[in-house]
Amino acid sequence: MSQEPITTVSIVSKLSKRYPAAECTLDWNTPLELLVSTMLAAQCTDKRVNQVGKTLYQKYKCPEDFLKVSQEELEVDIHSCGSFRVKARAIQETCTTIINDFDGEVPRTMKQMLTLRGVGRKTAAVVLHTAFGVVEGIPIDTHNIRLLNRLGLADSQNQDKIELQMMETTPKKDWPKLSHLLVAHGRAVCSARNRDCPNCPFQENCPSSQTQGKTDLWKGKKTSKVRKITTR
Repeated sequence: MSQEPITTVSIVSKLSKRYPAAECTLDWNTPLELLVSTMLAAQCTDKRVNQVGKTLYQKYKCPEDFLKVSQEELEVDIHSCGSFRVKARAIQETCTTIINDFDGEVPRTMKQMLTLRGVGRKTAAVVLHTAFGVVEGIPIDTHNIRLLNRLGLADSQNQDKIELQMMETTPKKDWPKLSHLLVAHGRAVCSARNRDCPNCPFQENCPSSQTQGKTDLWKGKKTSKVRKITTR
């Protein structure tokens, strides 16, 4: 049995070979589209958001377009993404701030991004890196939280706490890659309902490995009160 400890560095190394194309799976053409799609993706699949985006961005091409309609009309357009009232209000307030404070352009720093309504560190980190190549954080989503707990690298359900831990142990150049790789592995192998441990490169030393007769460290936590993953 391999005794090599699991680290964020080993995760990036091993999963990069398995998922060489792991990256943001939201479709976008402009930074604004990516920002709005990332906001819509809270508690919604990227697949659904991409479907909605096909028609949404034909109608809304700039921040002003989102403000020309009523909140109710925008709610109808994004209804299938869930939490549509909260998301519609956040999108319109964000567009107002972009127009008033950033000359109509999506801001390019974490500090500026966090002034936008409905935008937290996860959303900001995704947009900054994917749209502008700026690395200022690690997007911690539900896949990241589950896998990092199962792998024994986190013992928390709090996004901010986990992000800080991972930033301290991961080379900055790999921050976005770590998140994307964990998402890919969480979807393909280490899902919420199933641990396909025989197909996992960490099966020998993972503290949640079924092949080693280990108990799922995420079991129980997933049914307790988890901090809601939102865009803020």
